[in-house]
Amino acid sequence: MVKVDPITLEVARNRFAQIADEMGVVLRRTAYSPNIKERADCSAAVFVASGEMLAQAEHIPVHLGSMPASVAAVLERFGNDVHPTTQYAVNDPFAGGTHLNDLTLVRPVFSGDLLIAWVANRAHHADVGGEAPGSMPAHATTVDQEGHRVAPTPAVRDGGWLPDFVEPFLGATRTPDERLGDLSAQLGANEAGAKRILDLATTQGHSGFSVVTSALLDYGERRMRAALGALPDGEFTFTDFIEFGGDLLPIRAAITIEGENLHADFTGSAAQVDGNVNAVEAVTLSCLYYAVRVATDPTIPTNGGCHRPLTLSVPAGTLVNANPPAAVAAGNVETSQRIADVLLGALAGFAPDRVPAAGQGTMNNILIGNDDFAYYETLAGGQGARPGGPGQSGIHTGMTNTKNTPIESLQSHYPFRILRYALRRGSGGKGNYPGGEGIEREIEFQTGATLSLMGERRVLPPWGLAGGRPGARGEDWLNRNGSTPERLPGKVTVDVKAGDRLLVRTPGGGGWGRP
Repeated sequence: MVKVDPITLEVARNRFAQIADEMGVVLRRTAYSPNIKERADCSAAVFVASGEMLAQAEHIPVHLGSMPASVAAVLERFGNDVHPTTQYAVNDPFAGGTHLNDLTLVRPVFSGDLLIAWVANRAHHADVGGEAPGSMPAHATTVDQEGHRVAPTPAVRDGGWLPDFVEPFLGATRTPDERLGDLSAQLGANEAGAKRILDLATTQGHSGFSVVTSALLDYGERRMRAALGALPDGEFTFTDFIEFGGDLLPIRAAITIEGENLHADFTGSAAQVDGNVNAVEAVTLSCLYYAVRVATDPTIPTNGGCHRPLTLSVPAGTLVNANPPAAVAAGNVETSQRIADVLLGALAGFAPDRVPAAGQGTMNNILIGNDDFAYYETLAGGQGARPGGPGQSGIHTGMTNTKNTPIESLQSHYPFRILRYALRRGSGGKGNYPGGEGIEREIEFQTGATLSLMGERRVLPPWGLAGGRPGARGEDWLNRNGSTPERLPGKVTVDVKAGDRLLVRTPGGGGWGRP
């Protein structure tokens, strides 16, 4: 292992994290869509030349844990043919991506002829084509029904978009102007990150830069091994369920800790289905990274080094490692939440004083659009109570970390009115420490559109821990222009008309400890 004095190491750790954070700021401030500039549905990270993550901003867990797969896919496809002025795009879930809306732009950073690092950012594009506005049709059974796929491909060269990438991408979407604006923001974010890294490498010299980055990765590994070594050896299992149609599909994880190593085995999880709740392996790996940080020490530097002691077994052809051409849109946003819940449930056996009760366990995805616009948002809910404190209310939890779209912005961009936006009183699970409350949001449509909902915890509530009670289940209601409200299933695509109203009531978090 490389030795670097602690002060130099801490300065470098913060310097690289700040580079990733600045990339995120550039991306959000220059983006066109409310989904990125208002909700911050994007992430950024820095990688060493081999593709191992060096630093990340505090963005979205499901993005960041899986982004190394995008860099690895570019390296695998282009190897030594990486071009210094080229940025590479990928969204194919079976070739480095997670679901089609999340497009990752990857840029190599060269100092002269030497590849010294990579920068990458991922942004959720509100529409990438497919059979429903927003690109998450509830009826999809294959990935190609969900939109336009981009295998790792050159997207930008010498600052200009390459036609082979940009023309089919923009041709597939219902909102090409907005997409091009968001793509340009992604390009600029990577350029900003690359400049900062080159400045740092120039200051330190190539050898000094290499020494410091290697030391940071080794430091992350040492910290994680120490944290795992402080937990008891053994094995704990946990099972929870995905709601699909009228079925409950099990996700099972067995976590084993031996000394300073942790292994998670998902044998016994349900087989992949003809629906969009399938997740790819990169998503499951993201959930493992997130859950272990919750149960150990969140101050450990988030880099590839801290991931080295963690291993994963995910049987192919299952909900947690689907084979192509499975539909996967909800796998990234909904199944990821359940995978995280399952891992945390098992980790509670090792660290009962650190693991919280289940949060809302869903992103409550709402997609509305027609040929003229595409709106996407995830709605907050209740956080699970934790040992020593209640859960927060009206907040995103688990594998997401986005904000809401302010009502003023939403109503200025889209043909909606917000009739109600409030905390859902009484929805948190009772306990010595109660779970956080969900929210209620009611939307009135002012034009005809297609509505898609992707939600979980509509059948099984978020569980409590240590005797705490479960949180309230989520509900979705559609009032068709004054008729009797109709309760919708958690995953559905329907047409709506002007005057129709949608009411979403998100789940509360589970309680911790006996009431």
